[in-house]
Amino acid sequence: MLQGVLSRAPATTDAAAAAAMKPKRAPTSPDEEEERPARGKRQQVLGLNPASAAASAEEDGPETRGLRLLSLLLRCAEAVAMDQLPEARELLPEIAELASPFGSSPERVAAYFGDALCARVLSSYLGAYSPLAQLRPLAAAQSRRVAGAFQAYNALSPLVKFSHFTANQAILQALDGADRLHVVDLDIMQGLQWPGLFHILASRPRRPRSLRITGLGASLDVLEATGRRLADFAASLGLPFEFCPIEGKIGHVPDAAALLGPRRQYQQQEDKEEETTVVHWMHHCLYDVTGSDVGTVRLLRALRPKLITIVEQDLGHSGDFLGRFVEALHYYSALFDALGDGAGAGGAEGEASGAERHAVERQLLGAEIRNIVAVGGPKRTGEVRVERWGDELRRAGFRPVSLAGSPATQARLLLGMYPWKGYTLVEEEACLKLGWKDLSLLTASAWEPVDDDDAVPTPRLGSQET
Repeated sequence: MLQGVLSRAPATTDAAAAAAMKPKRAPTSPDEEEERPARGKRQQVLGLNPASAAASAEEDGPETRGLRLLSLLLRCAEAVAMDQLPEARELLPEIAELASPFGSSPERVAAYFGDALCARVLSSYLGAYSPLAQLRPLAAAQSRRVAGAFQAYNALSPLVKFSHFTANQAILQALDGADRLHVVDLDIMQGLQWPGLFHILASRPRRPRSLRITGLGASLDVLEATGRRLADFAASLGLPFEFCPIEGKIGHVPDAAALLGPRRQYQQQEDKEEETTVVHWMHHCLYDVTGSDVGTVRLLRALRPKLITIVEQDLGHSGDFLGRFVEALHYYSALFDALGDGAGAGGAEGEASGAERHAVERQLLGAEIRNIVAVGGPKRTGEVRVERWGDELRRAGFRPVSLAGSPATQARLLLGMYPWKGYTLVEEEACLKLGWKDLSLLTASAWEPVDDDDAVPTPRLGSQET
């Protein structure tokens, strides 16, 4: 069984990648000091002693260390999958010794997967699979750290900008001369995407007469702060703007009227032109956004916006634990490899980029890995959930809108702005896929409602959570 898994392992497991695993560690930083107590407490509860693995680890050469680290991760995951917790527990100290969140790309990936496996084993012993802290509303300090990490991610990688650029271009095409726009952002966070759209709208000969954003999120305070920033930015461009915050998840919103809001006065005047409503959603695994996938599909069918723009991670969450683990290991190995290239400069600039990369990996990617491995997904509540939202939207009465043309052109221009190579852009079935080397990371798509006669009457949701 393990040999079959090894054959599907990420490309970082070859000899060249293994040789890149250096035994030395970076000097201790405040972030590393902050990480150690939580990790050490989990290991102490499990009775682990990483020092016992240190001596044997020091004897290994770089290639042996790299291959051994991969083997340990897969053996530990296999033991967890087979509910052989004592065996999994015995493997964790050596993983902790070989891996480092400040080391090479393979070491950094292994550090976060090892930490997630440790949390998974501990939760298995305790019989508790409740979501991690990241799945609950974030405290103010943690919210600020996550916001800072997203800004750093935006600077280091084209992934966030790709999501923003392609969606904004699709929204502009959907306007088709209309000058009243209502955007429903299912997970607005800091609203980093929308200043770019404001700029484009303000530069058009015919400016919008009404611009409204409804933003959903877990914290009303964060939503209101986002609304103030966007309002200030819109005012600086001379754009009329209104922000409506909704604290909660889209799947728990009672009906479409709650998203559309009260009828505007302009609809009662001579000009009765309706708003162009679009829905945007950028997926991630930091926390559960929908609350209920069944409720989300129902609401989108009732709302019937002119356009839905969606950016999905090319990462599955169904199937058995071992399969999910291997797929996630492959996926995040590519992400860490790409971030390593993005923060590869030397000198003071390289140190600053390295600190930003660490913030991204710790606050964002590491949290996603824990949610996939330690919990089993952003939400594993036993309810029926959607595996691929593009497929579900097709069944729910929407059809794809091609992102060829301006969105694809903007995406190619974006990739040309980055000095390092390795990112790929592929047009596939009206979608745009952004990848790193041979692995697709994100898929951007746009969807419009079909005529009632062509709509699929009953949507079929994806998979049952386990």
